[in-house]
Amino acid sequence: MRWNDFLQPDLIVEGSVLNLTPDIVRKYNLKGLVLDVDETLVPIRVASASPELQQWVEEIRTCAKLWLVSNNISDARIGGIARSLDLPYFTGAAKPSRRKIREALKAMDLPENQVAMVGDRLFTDVLAGNRLGMFTILVEPIIHPDAALRSHPIRNFEVWVSEILGASITPKKRRFKNRDK
Repeated sequence: MRWNDFLQPDLIVEGSVLNLTPDIVRKYNLKGLVLDVDETLVPIRVASASPELQQWVEEIRTCAKLWLVSNNISDARIGGIARSLDLPYFTGAAKPSRRKIREALKAMDLPENQVAMVGDRLFTDVLAGNRLGMFTILVEPIIHPDAALRSHPIRNFEVWVSEILGASITPKKRRFKNRDK
C-alpha cells in the first residue's frame, strides 16, 4: 500500500461529525463507529458533551455501535465525556497505533470492514483506521469559539503533506453536507 492510500479517507464529511447521519452510516453498511474525541466530538478545551452531540449519539446509536478512542491521556476529561454520552472509551491510544482500536473492535464484536474510524486528523485517525482496513471518515474539527479565528497548523500541514503524497482530501463525489443547512 502506498502512503497516499494510508492517508486517503474513504469519506469526507463537510462540517463536523454532527453532519454524519444515520442514513450515511447505513449507506456504507457500517455497523460500528470508533470515534476520536478531541476536536472530533468536542473542542479541545471543553470537558463536556454539548446537547447537540448527545442528541447525535442517540440518533447514531440506533444504527451503529459506538466506541471512543482518544490519544488524550486524561481519564478524568475523556471519561467524563464518555460517561455523559454513555459510551465505552479508551484513553492514551497513541494513534496511529492500532492497539486500542483493535481492542475496541474486539469489544464491539465486529469485523474491521464494518466499522468506521471517525476523526478530524489524517496522520492519527485516518492513518490508524486505514492500517487496520477500516472504513475511514474525515470530519472537520469542532473548534472552541475562543480559538475560532486561529488556524489549525498541524491539520493544515497534514493536509498539505498528504496531498503532496497523492491523497485527495476533497473528493467531490464523497462529500456530504448537512441536508438541513
